[in-house]
Amino acid sequence: MATHSSPLSGRTTVVTGAARGLGAALAREFSARGARVALLGHEKAALDAVAASLPGPALSVEADVTDIDALRTAAHRIRSRFGRPSVVVANAGIAEGGPFASSDPATWSRVIEVNLVGSAHTARVFLPDLVATAGHFLQVASLASIGAAPLMSAYCASKSGVEAFAHSLRAEVAHEGVSVGIAYLNWIDTDMVRDADRHAVLGELRAHMPSPARRVMAADVVAARLVRSVERRRTAVYAPGWMRLTQPVRAAMPPVVLRLSRRELPRLQERQPWQHTGPLGAGGQADQAATRHTA
Repeated sequence: MATHSSPLSGRTTVVTGAARGLGAALAREFSARGARVALLGHEKAALDAVAASLPGPALSVEADVTDIDALRTAAHRIRSRFGRPSVVVANAGIAEGGPFASSDPATWSRVIEVNLVGSAHTARVFLPDLVATAGHFLQVASLASIGAAPLMSAYCASKSGVEAFAHSLRAEVAHEGVSVGIAYLNWIDTDMVRDADRHAVLGELRAHMPSPARRVMAADVVAARLVRSVERRRTAVYAPGWMRLTQPVRAAMPPVVLRLSRRELPRLQERQPWQHTGPLGAGGQADQAATRHTA
């Protein structure tokens, strides 16, 4: 049911990485609150299926966030169909795991390109719309933005990068009436996380986290929290909420991770040699297939 009292009712929203997982859940939540939703990403058939399931107007556009010309074409289609967006969510992201020293440079760089450069391209293309509508840009970040973990160097670097990018962008555009929020997320029930758990070392690493830090949240629960933050133009949103407590102590996190890694990683490596995961989840695999197709 549409929430007619929502400030998003009748507004145009854009969600990248919307074919599945959190992106699809965000599209459903925005639509339920009366917004017109534009879904961007790979996998046109999956995007079309999500769009068709929404209660309100929706448009699916296949676009790679690392291709700025494709994003500009998508933005033109969205403006022509729905008018200027007033909310843009940079959600598209991929991950791969494994030791940095033996990682494939192209795969490692692709994570940075999609997560960080793709988010910047998204902001660059839609920023004129957000200025015109005094809109809101939401950058999806991670607990990895606050505390980096071993065997996930590309993902952690990219999420630290998007956090810094969003802080910088917020300071630049505040005087133009544009607000910028950062979503700090932990484990969500998505293809990416389920695939990570199937890899023994990554699953073990998560199992050794403190109990609250290893719990998995449903994508629709996280999406509802994020959309409420957009309605209120929050500068930060945390899912789960306890993650906000990590901000004051984030300087202490690297020594803690280092101490745990020195103790646990040799044992894990002895039990099973580290292996590279390749792109995690169906979204990561779809990005890999699309990249190979255009190469």
